[in-house]
Amino acid sequence: MEPSEPNWGKMGKPFIFVLDTRTVTTSPMTTNYDKTLILVNLGGPRTSSEIEVFLRDLFSDPFVFDLPLPEFFRIRLARFIAKKRAPKVQKTYESMGFGGGSPLVDETEKQAKVLELILNQQTKVKWKVKVSMTCGYPNIREDEFTKPDANTLYLPLYPQFSRSTVLSTLAILESRFGECPVGSGGYIPHFGLEPKYHQIIARFICEFFTNQLESDEFLHYPKETPNCDWKDLDLIFSAHGVPMRLIHKGDRYMEEVEISVKKISEELRKFGFRGNVHVSYQSKVGPAKWTEPNTIQMITKLSKEGKHIAVYPISFVSDHLETLEEIGEQFKELTLENGGKSFVRIPAFGTYKPFMEYLAERVLLADTSVKDCICKKNGGESLKHCRFKN
Repeated sequence: MEPSEPNWGKMGKPFIFVLDTRTVTTSPMTTNYDKTLILVNLGGPRTSSEIEVFLRDLFSDPFVFDLPLPEFFRIRLARFIAKKRAPKVQKTYESMGFGGGSPLVDETEKQAKVLELILNQQTKVKWKVKVSMTCGYPNIREDEFTKPDANTLYLPLYPQFSRSTVLSTLAILESRFGECPVGSGGYIPHFGLEPKYHQIIARFICEFFTNQLESDEFLHYPKETPNCDWKDLDLIFSAHGVPMRLIHKGDRYMEEVEISVKKISEELRKFGFRGNVHVSYQSKVGPAKWTEPNTIQMITKLSKEGKHIAVYPISFVSDHLETLEEIGEQFKELTLENGGKSFVRIPAFGTYKPFMEYLAERVLLADTSVKDCICKKNGGESLKHCRFKN
């Protein structure tokens, strides 16, 4: 028999918020809607024809492709790398079975539809939820996505703060609208350090291993099962790595990942989990020093010790190239080649209902609790038009 679910206390059920529609006005973007929520993700090419554009956007971003070079040279180098890498990346996408592109945009659109339904059920105002990407399409720089305010809200789908994700998104919006969105009433802060988020991840992992999830709601739902009691697995929380150059600039991403894993582990123990927990970082590119330990090194070590291994993508909320291909295929092969007894990829949330309800709660709170510059605190610098900068 499985242990009973932990006591969720006052946060056990979703909050129901009722907003006064008499105070709602309609912005140019929200014709026929009272409020618009814009989900923001990094992006991925929907088809092979978008691969080079996606890579060019990615490597042109100074917060992603952060090098100590003159800007004109950095941009030229970014475009050169994008063009050179496109053919190799194309082969990887073709192997995934999604028409030569990434499923990330489609998966984010599924999340948008579920969130829209929840928000419309829980409030008395009419919501529209849209999807935007910082790289590729639909591009956050398009006119469709207007200035953040109380009726047009932006929700970056990055659990942890990083210069390469959250700060990058805020900088793009600042460059478009002349002010940082934080504190505008139209921005939803990152959530990776929130206790309820830790509880939801622990619950999700438990439900995955006890076959309580709806498998048809996930992409390539893992068929593998551990050759042992799941409570005794070696559980790796694998986060997307970042260059240490960003950490040295004040990026607290690594710290946030490790705090999150510690808290999630505590919640997992309440479900009876007894195994070892590890943190590692994947997707390293280039010769520069990145966050460590590297997931490849971690899996190799544990496999040679004959461990049963499971990997959870701690920095992602939907499945795509890094979870399906890198974790699901490459890490599985690495495990079995090096003597690991079993390997299981735990999926990302996707449209998992408790997570969607949690995001809805955060949307309705927006950034009302933010009283200082989160960019300086978590990323090492304030943007030029920060409303909290001294």
